[in-house]
Amino acid sequence: MSIICGVNYIFNNFLINGRGELAALAAAGLWAIASVVYGIVGQHIPPLRLNLLKGIVAIALLISTILLTGESLPTSAPMPILLLCLSGIIGISWGDTAFLGAINYLGARRVLLIGTLAPPMTAVGAMIWLEESLNISAWCGILITTLGVAWVVTERVPGTSDDSPAHLWRGIGLGLLAAIANAIGTVISRVAFTTGSITSLWAALLRLGAAELILLGWMWLPNRQAQALSFSYRQSGRVIFATCFAAFCGTYLGIWLQQTAIKFTAAGIASTLLQTSPIFVIPLAMCIGEKVSWRAIAGVIIAIIGIGLLFFS
Repeated sequence: MSIICGVNYIFNNFLINGRGELAALAAAGLWAIASVVYGIVGQHIPPLRLNLLKGIVAIALLISTILLTGESLPTSAPMPILLLCLSGIIGISWGDTAFLGAINYLGARRVLLIGTLAPPMTAVGAMIWLEESLNISAWCGILITTLGVAWVVTERVPGTSDDSPAHLWRGIGLGLLAAIANAIGTVISRVAFTTGSITSLWAALLRLGAAELILLGWMWLPNRQAQALSFSYRQSGRVIFATCFAAFCGTYLGIWLQQTAIKFTAAGIASTLLQTSPIFVIPLAMCIGEKVSWRAIAGVIIAIIGIGLLFFS
């Protein structure tokens, strides 16, 4: 009897009540895989163009999923739909482009460190606009998880060198813009879910669709640097496959799960768990034979403790 009660407790608290938290962790894991691929693809494709391409692939997959599942159009009022579109413009077209650009100047680890500013900004924004109050356990979980992630991403990698001051400040500016856009986009999405009845799948499509329209207009500005795809890129089957694979993991599934997390849990908790991608990179590095330091392992353990507090809060 006690075993049955234990299984029932786990099912109710983790698979039903914790579905938002589980979706956020799954999205973070997929983003970790995609970030490794984007780090390679980004050497061949500029950030703005890469952001546009991954969005096109993800939109095609989302539309196919909607057609296969027969999910009907959202019957919500216009305002939540407009809010989701605004969230996509800020969080994806601006935020993701700034994130990919910052990686070129600072590297992934330092950009991810700046990204740890997003969860507390999201939690404060949700308190102001949504009146979402978190208990002490949740705030401790956010703090501990953020510290664990920061401990991992601030580890100095052998063989890396500091950037010039110009690159450093430009990268910091883009990283801060990405973190702020991420926080604002998350809060706006949460507002849309609390004021309308929209599924996570349609929310992902609306956000991506609005972001792609802005990116297309951005690329066609008179003084744009993004032009037609280069001949070498069109001839590279590996780059095309890698872009599609990363878009499938990080954009299609990642944003779908992100919207699921934002819908079913508090914005501050969702944002914190969505920023745990660096701790998922550690197992990936071990699988491909890289040496992982005790500091990185300790950071993962600290973050896991914080994640546990967020689940039980």
